[in-house]
Amino acid sequence: MTTGQDTDAIRALQGHLEDGRSSVRLRAALAAGTTPEPRFVDKLVERCAVEPDFFVREMLTWALTRHPVSVTLPGLLRELRSEQAQARSQALHTLSKIGDRQAWPAITRALLTDADDEVARSAWRAAVVVVPEGQESGLASLLATQLGRGERETQLSLSQALVALGEVVRPVLRTATTAPAQRVRTHALATERLLRDPDAGFEFAIEEAKRFVALGGAGQEGR
Repeated sequence: MTTGQDTDAIRALQGHLEDGRSSVRLRAALAAGTTPEPRFVDKLVERCAVEPDFFVREMLTWALTRHPVSVTLPGLLRELRSEQAQARSQALHTLSKIGDRQAWPAITRALLTDADDEVARSAWRAAVVVVPEGQESGLASLLATQLGRGERETQLSLSQALVALGEVVRPVLRTATTAPAQRVRTHALATERLLRDPDAGFEFAIEEAKRFVALGGAGQEGR
């Protein structure tokens, strides 16, 4: 049962998390994580969906990771069905930090192919952390459908997710190097390079792949 003191504490936290000063919101999130209180979890999750400041969002995520998974997981999984892109993205980001495989069934194809790049990127990162043993190959095949997507930052995130899955991604990358679309071939080749040599750097890998494709080294010319 929620007592009057509980209600007052929750209202105080909400007030601080909604303060116009980011420094106040940051301190409130820090305090909520320093002294974990399950009664604060719902408010922390709700704030993740609307918090405009990156550093405050990171602190909110940290605060949530300080609470028991049994308390945080239900609210985070609900957020994955939100119509707000930031709610989905930040919940996925937090789930990637928690790393509990109970979240796996909720990381759906729809999230992994979400039209919002930030949501998709967060889903990729979360998926490779919580994918159950034996299901890496299926995840790799799904992630490979996103090769060539977006700008450099999005492509880097996808390459990092694929590389994190390890050797299981080699067959899908090899297939993608013969795709009709040049962007897909280039991205697949760059990801292969990173898989062989993680220290190569994405910029180097993508430029090397572009040169290779331009010289007719993979697939057919495509758009």
